[in-house]
Formats: sequence, structure tokens, C-alpha cells
Amino acid sequence: MARVAIIDYGINNVRSVRNAVEYCGHEAVVTHGNDEIGDASHIILPGVGAFGDAMKTIRDRGLDEILAREVYEAGKPLLAVCLGMQLLASTSEEHVDDGEFFQGLGLIEADVRRLRPKDPDLKIPHMGWNNVKKLREHPILANIRETNLAFYFVHSFAMSCRNEGDVVGRADYGQDVTAIVARDNIVGTQFHPEKSQDSGIELMSNFLQWNP
Repeated sequence: MARVAIIDYGINNVRSVRNAVEYCGHEAVVTHGNDEIGDASHIILPGVGAFGDAMKTIRDRGLDEILAREVYEAGKPLLAVCLGMQLLASTSEEHVDDGEFFQGLGLIEADVRRLRPKDPDLKIPHMGWNNVKKLREHPILANIRETNLAFYFVHSFAMSCRNEGDVVGRADYGQDVTAIVARDNIVGTQFHPEKSQDSGIELMSNFLQWNP
């Protein structure tokens, strides 16, 4: 059974993520504490809100240093969800700081950009169910049929990876939308697996059994 630290940085609704972890039969704690994150076998970085506000709180609480140690150095599996996935990036244009794009965690070499769909009838934010096209195999998609890769999205910005090899899946919303990224022990989903019914639960269960 995995021991899961769900990172709490004060602006995200984490109850549904915790419920999904416990539904999968694993132990979950919502925390920003060094000891609890250190004791965890898996880490989830959820996210709802604004990039700049989230990064400020993460840095104020020292969570950037904790994540670098536990994920980058210790190699614990990390699942980053929605805004959490965007926070993995190098920069974001959602907030500009002194004329420069806001700095993210830099765990994935990528830049976060505003959605600009070519179809003017498509609303922003991109909200609702959308299909994900799998570009390569990854353990979090194990045994999920491609016909079942439908997930629930709510976002106005999306990640643009500098290394295409980091992209696992894409969605179409009047433009290519990076939906799943992965590098080493890190995986991110632009969609909310905890709100994506059976396909989301399968993905979450795969993550909680993943030991890269």
C-alpha cells in the first residue's frame, strides 16, 4: 500500500484527490510538512488557481526545496495535476514578473502558454470531457484502452514542452493541448483524473502502484 503525500499549498481543493487515493485502497495525507512528505512513498501535487499565487506560496513554505529533494534527489514518484502539472514547467506567461515570465519549479523543461484555439467558437477555459491521444506507452496508462482515454479538463493555459519526448498524450481543442507529460519518476496530467470517473481511477491506481 502506498503512503501518499498530497501537497497542500493553501489554494487548492484537495478533498477529491484524497478521496480518489483512498478509493484505490491507499493511505493519503494532505500536508505541507517536511516529515510527512519525507515519509511518503508517492507524492501528488494537485492544483486549482493561478500560477503566480501558487508558486509564491510554494516558495514561502519551502515546498520547492522539499519537492526537489524528495522527487529529484530521492526519486519518489510524483503526479502533478492540472495547475500542478503547469507548476512543473520552467516558466508561465500567466503571470509576468518585472517583464519576465514567472518561474516555475523547472522539473520539466517547458513553458506554459495561454490557450489560443483556432476555432473562435471554442470557449476559454477549456472545460469538460475530451479525448487524449496516446503518443507513447507509459505505466500510468497500463491496461487503459485507447477508446477509454477520455478525461475531464478545466484550464485556460497549457504546457509547451521543449523536449517532445516528455509528451505522453495530447488532446485537441482547436490546437494541440499537452495532456500528459512524463520524465523519469515525474508525471503530469493537464486533466483531473480524480474527476474523470473510471478512466481517471484507473490512471490514479496505476500511478499508486508505479515504482520507477
